[in-house]
Amino acid sequence: MSCQEERPPAVADGTKITIGEALEAAALSAGDQPVEPSDAAAIEAAEARAAGRLQDDDDDDDDDDADAAAAPAGLAARARAAADANARAERDEDKTTLGDVLADAAAKLGGADKEVEREDAVRVVGVEVRSKPDAAARPGGVAASIAAAARLNRGRQ
Repeated sequence: MSCQEERPPAVADGTKITIGEALEAAALSAGDQPVEPSDAAAIEAAEARAAGRLQDDDDDDDDDDADAAAAPAGLAARARAAADANARAERDEDKTTLGDVLADAAAKLGGADKEVEREDAVRVVGVEVRSKPDAAARPGGVAASIAAAARLNRGRQ
């Protein structure tokens, strides 16, 4: 296989999965699920980590710094608007899904994307869990996909 052929990320060539790619994985695994406020918070944390806007010592329950730093037309803003609209939607078929928001996430992050590291996963998982009344991350959702990417990236050259 030549170096010119396309390969799946983080498989044979040692490349690492980016935050955008992990968000796209969430779109595939939980894409038919409506966006909830906890998803929007996790997407916001992931987008901020990709852009380098959040520090690890920001781990308090008040994420106003992330809100203030979120790009007005970015993934986080779309997710927040979708969660707000979904809360008002009367029918499930009228709700915006994770797949709607996260499709082409890597392209939407553009140059503000980076390889997923353990610290990114810790932050995103913490935000999603703190944002849910049952304190549990959505299986296959944003936090789960970021955490899986961090595990896969560990040890890759």
